[in-house]
Amino acid sequence: MSKGFATRAVHDGYDCQSQGGGAASVPIYQSAAFDMVTADRGDALAAGEIQGFSYSRLANPTVKVLEDRLASLEGGKGAVAMASGMAAVSSALMCAAEGSGRLISPVDLYGTSVDTMKTFFPNFGIETDFVDDINDLEAVESLIQDNTRAIFAESVANPSTAIADIPGLADLAHRHGLALIIDNTVPTPYLLKPIDFGADIVVHSTTKGISGHGNALGGVIVDAGRFDWGNGRFPQMSQPELIISDERHGSMVSFLDAFGKMAFLHRVHTKYLHTFGAVMSPFTAYLQLTGLETLAQRVATEVKTATTLARHLLTIPQVERVNYSGIPEGRHQGDADQQDRLASTLLPKGVGTILSFRVQGGYEQVKRIVDSVRLMSYMPNIGDCRTLIVDPARITHREVPEPYRLSAGVGDDLIRISVGLENPDDLIADLDQAFAAAYQGAL
Repeated sequence: MSKGFATRAVHDGYDCQSQGGGAASVPIYQSAAFDMVTADRGDALAAGEIQGFSYSRLANPTVKVLEDRLASLEGGKGAVAMASGMAAVSSALMCAAEGSGRLISPVDLYGTSVDTMKTFFPNFGIETDFVDDINDLEAVESLIQDNTRAIFAESVANPSTAIADIPGLADLAHRHGLALIIDNTVPTPYLLKPIDFGADIVVHSTTKGISGHGNALGGVIVDAGRFDWGNGRFPQMSQPELIISDERHGSMVSFLDAFGKMAFLHRVHTKYLHTFGAVMSPFTAYLQLTGLETLAQRVATEVKTATTLARHLLTIPQVERVNYSGIPEGRHQGDADQQDRLASTLLPKGVGTILSFRVQGGYEQVKRIVDSVRLMSYMPNIGDCRTLIVDPARITHREVPEPYRLSAGVGDDLIRISVGLENPDDLIADLDQAFAAAYQGAL
């Protein structure tokens, strides 16, 4: 019997009798190392011949439950949890493009993702070709070169909420042997499963909606398990690797040899997580599992409130533009028909819990508004059960070059709200009094 999303969010990946000694909640295995029992078993664990636990940098039982549950919810074949969302994004992109590869990405992304690809990855021989509109498939295709490895995009962009054409990008990527990597942080798997529409790799900042309470940093990489990593574009997957080989018996294998279509995830886990050490702690995994149990209920409520807030913002004279793809008036400027189609086919339950809006008067008025709210918290996070407000150009997108920021609609006159679980009327009242204070009672 196929289980529903809310049921899987509570139960998948854990059996209380076989894994937890009857404990209803997943136990916190706060241990650096585990008894390997015998020399033969230790050798098999180290070689990856059997699954189990020896050292928590390599694998931990609490973290493994979170990985298995998120893989289930995203429709993937496996997952690797990491210490932060950027650890997951950076590791996924580097694993795809290592060895002088190229990426294709839109400028409309979380600021640190843009900065990473623009100014940091080139130091490691990885270049990124940026495009203004990721849904302009002709423009994307024109950027593909012999060493292009992957297309990267956010399913719902932060903070414009523009929706990526995942099916179109998947078709284009796969025609050219490229992987499609999608950051699904904003909608969460409750609203959208990119793998269902052709994505090969999905990444999340689990700090956000998955955790839902602003109390734990984390990230995850989920592998669909169906991409051909041996198509010639990914030489790193075919090179022999000592860590997974039996050198003593003259057997040297690659990740592709050993794991086939799961080569990417195993390379991320074995080379990136093990080597760079951005390991999620057992206690963090426990907190995120606790948050995950109420994901469906939280996001459903927050989407309704976000829609109400977006419609209210349209009535405020000093608001020049509302960005919230959950309503027709707030959809990304450009191909409105395309955004309508994507909203209805990819995200019928809603586009997520963030929205942004431009105000008259520029940065001075933005400062007055964010300084005047009383219920909303001025914080650079999203997906919290509390409603958060921020000025992206100065905070979350500060490191993005101005031409990229402006192309993505992130000017000094923009405010972003991440909608929480408060009563909608209270949030509207808070916004109204903040606007009244900022514009000296002009409302």
